[in-house]
Amino acid sequence: MARAPFQVIVFPYRRTASGVFEYAVFFRRSPNYGDFWQAISGGGEDDESPIEAARREANEEAGLSSDTPLIQLDSSATIPAPQAAGMLWGPKVLVVPEYAFGADIGDQQIVLSAEHESFRWAEYATAQSLLRFDSNKNALWELDFRLTNNRKFI
Repeated sequence: MARAPFQVIVFPYRRTASGVFEYAVFFRRSPNYGDFWQAISGGGEDDESPIEAARREANEEAGLSSDTPLIQLDSSATIPAPQAAGMLWGPKVLVVPEYAFGADIGDQQIVLSAEHESFRWAEYATAQSLLRFDSNKNALWELDFRLTNNRKFI
């Protein structure tokens, strides 16, 4: 299986009984980058589209079903190729695009893979303060804005 030269991030979200949106953020320990909170994150494989990669990664890292509704966000970034997968695509590929998604998990339960040590549900301000990467912060802002503005942006 070949690694496609792009990354995806996915933020699972749910609406509480009181109508507040909560977002799942995931804790990872990395010998190269230290400990940090992030969205579900991973790369495309073979000829997957970004949305197909987002569905697969959400399933692999959080146990979400393949029919979980996804919102493709406008937020995108470029990230250093070594941060995504090393210099897998050769020395001329220095950055790869990163696409962002929200995942409406409804009443599904998150089941962690070994990639993350833990996860937590948090309201927007707390989730935003935990995140390490600017691309994650930007995507979460957009998702929260879309959801809290009467969903008219979805």
